[in-house]
Amino acid sequence: MRIGKQTDAYTAIATSDAHSITVRGRDLCHDLIGKIGFTDYFWLLVVGEMPTSAQSKMLDACLVSIAEHGLVPSVQAARMTLAAGPESWQGAMAAGLLGMGTVVAGSTETAGRFLHEVLTGATDGDIAASAQDHVTQLKIERKKVPGLGHPQHAEGDPRALRLLELCDELGLSGRYVETLRVLGEQAPGIMHRPLPVNVSGAIPAVILDAGWPLEALKAVPLLARAAGLSAHLYEESLRSIGFIMSNHADLAISYDGERSGREEQEPGA
Repeated sequence: MRIGKQTDAYTAIATSDAHSITVRGRDLCHDLIGKIGFTDYFWLLVVGEMPTSAQSKMLDACLVSIAEHGLVPSVQAARMTLAAGPESWQGAMAAGLLGMGTVVAGSTETAGRFLHEVLTGATDGDIAASAQDHVTQLKIERKKVPGLGHPQHAEGDPRALRLLELCDELGLSGRYVETLRVLGEQAPGIMHRPLPVNVSGAIPAVILDAGWPLEALKAVPLLARAAGLSAHLYEESLRSIGFIMSNHADLAISYDGERSGREEQEPGA
């Protein structure tokens, strides 16, 4: 990213005047509102052109697959934030989205960049050799393989399986999906443990093959989880569990720091 004086001060996303609003070369009111769905609009906004039917279905499937997965840390953070500040939906939403890092949800970008690294490192197109080299290096560094393994879905992430299946059905599967599948075949033997493909690996593979830009990968789980967080925040506003979660966390964690000497004595102590 260039820092300092810039001469090319332009944006190609949107503009407006007294009579119209233009988004990516289309009139918002006459060409878009009531004419296209939000998934297509998301693609148009980011990529700059309308998706094909297959691209739209693939992106939509990715958004549906990652929007909700229960009371994960980012959801808990959002709900406890709303419990503490019921008027601050925006703060609670931000708390949830800020919690989407390299371990939860944001791992989609990490996996996508790893797939890209393996693919671009394939000399003469030998993906298998590149995958073996990269996974072996991760083992040496005692690091996890991005896009593989799941603590709950140990026998295979059903979301990942469905996304890859759909990508095949839509005729979009290409080099990224191939790379992910090769990694899924080789990594368990190198790491000596089961490592099924997870949804954070499947999403970048299928959406990159569909034509989504690598640099905008994180936008997909961010948008999807915003929808899931909206549901949790609405439910939190109706029947709050934020302080219940906070209390359970307090009970689950024991204090092992220094004592003041004024603590209540346990019976019989």
